[in-house]
Amino acid sequence: MSVSFATFERLKNKGVSSYQKGDYLAAKSYLVDAAECLIELAEKAKTDEARRQHEELAAELIELAKEADQNHKTGGKKKRRQSVSEDESESDASEWIVKEKPDIGFDDIAGLDDVKQDIRLKMLYPFKHPELAKKYGISTGGGVLLYGPPGTGKTMMAKAIAHEVEATFFVISPAQMLSKWVGEAEQNIKKLFDAAKQEEIAVIFIDEIEALVPRRKSDSSTVMQRVVPQILQELEGFDRKSDRALLFIGATNKPWMLDEAMMRPGRMDARIYVGLPDGPARFKLLEIYLARRPLDGDVNFGILCDKLDGYTGADIKNIAQQAAQIPFMEAIGGGEPRPISMADVVAVIDQTPPSVHPSDLVRFDKFRADGK
Repeated sequence: MSVSFATFERLKNKGVSSYQKGDYLAAKSYLVDAAECLIELAEKAKTDEARRQHEELAAELIELAKEADQNHKTGGKKKRRQSVSEDESESDASEWIVKEKPDIGFDDIAGLDDVKQDIRLKMLYPFKHPELAKKYGISTGGGVLLYGPPGTGKTMMAKAIAHEVEATFFVISPAQMLSKWVGEAEQNIKKLFDAAKQEEIAVIFIDEIEALVPRRKSDSSTVMQRVVPQILQELEGFDRKSDRALLFIGATNKPWMLDEAMMRPGRMDARIYVGLPDGPARFKLLEIYLARRPLDGDVNFGILCDKLDGYTGADIKNIAQQAAQIPFMEAIGGGEPRPISMADVVAVIDQTPPSVHPSDLVRFDKFRADGK
């Protein structure tokens, strides 16, 4: 029998409600049925990310059903699960929100000079020069979208932004936001933003943001129908003239899958393309990932740069690792330890095609041109 998100939501809500009321036998039944619906929906999911999120939430519903069964058998003496208690909904979410002070700066990122300058102009300078920003009516904080092929350094760039302005860095995944607490996705979003607003300067970073704010359709999940407006409300709720600055950064490999409302002024004010590394950037990446290893004198970074045209930073890191494994394994096998040779690196490159296909870059060019 075909199921829908509406059926899943109805069963899940009844299960959570029954659990909260202490009717554990009914809760178990509803939650198991809801999990089975979600598993069936996961099989029909159009993307791997959506499938993974459905499966994770289904697993959490099963765990909650097991707790309901245990509570029923013990007369409800077991401590309530925090994910559905009133106490949890009032918490500061410190158990799941990860915040840090990144030590990665712009100098640690190879190339992307145009991207860095764009970020400085649109985001960093108002933080660095608050008096001038106030004089000219330049607002601080806001939203920015970092988009481009996978493996090009979007996450590192987000950390570097936080480091450059000495901000507290909040990092959250869509899966955490949507399924950490059953049925409380909107509250999770509010808790995240409330926690960030307690800091003098804060950066919220969400990778794969298209999973959290996808294009809404008439047949989309009722969860998404509530979550997307909540995100938009929080973005518009920035007090950009207050003494506490908040910057929201979303990263995506599929910007065309984002809800169009995210791109309006006052939400994602800046869209910055993080593309493949150019020649100088590839040279620096080779220095970062190869120069500190034992190298033969025949290793020529200039020639390797040409061969690595079209490769991402993540590709280059992987190639350096694989090249180092060749003499390492020879030494383990009893051979004389030797440095990494040019032949080692070239052999790995020849066996490793770029992870980004040229057709993918065409899609990004189209998005840069028309935003779709």
